[in-house]
Amino acid sequence: MISQKAKYALRALVALTKIPAGESLMISEISRGQSIPKKFLEQILLELKRAGIVMSRRGRLGGYVLLRAPEQVTFGEVLRLIDGPIAPLPCLSKIAYRRCVDCAEESSCEIRHVFARVTIATREVLDRTTLADAVVANDVLV
Repeated sequence: MISQKAKYALRALVALTKIPAGESLMISEISRGQSIPKKFLEQILLELKRAGIVMSRRGRLGGYVLLRAPEQVTFGEVLRLIDGPIAPLPCLSKIAYRRCVDCAEESSCEIRHVFARVTIATREVLDRTTLADAVVANDVLV
């Protein structure tokens, strides 16, 4: 399950994906439009800014914009940034591998084998789905 923080981050990024090129959204606009608490959103956008996903502009036309094209930002990248590893078991993690302390042998662990399939399928969807894909998919469903 993803955290509320990750869900808010994705919703904020989708909102930024939907604005016309050259425009920006102020924190208050994103907060109101996506029902995200403003203080929490500020922290999230700061993390996304440090990661090079968004940037902020000052001035009358200020606000936040995507720094990278929506086709270049995947759900998997954002989830790892906000929540950490996607894998349900530490022995399956790409970025935070740890051997399970209660496991005698990974190669014969039935639980690991089942969750490895889950992890592979999850990564495949999250690492191939971009912000642009999410907006297009939503437009098709409407």
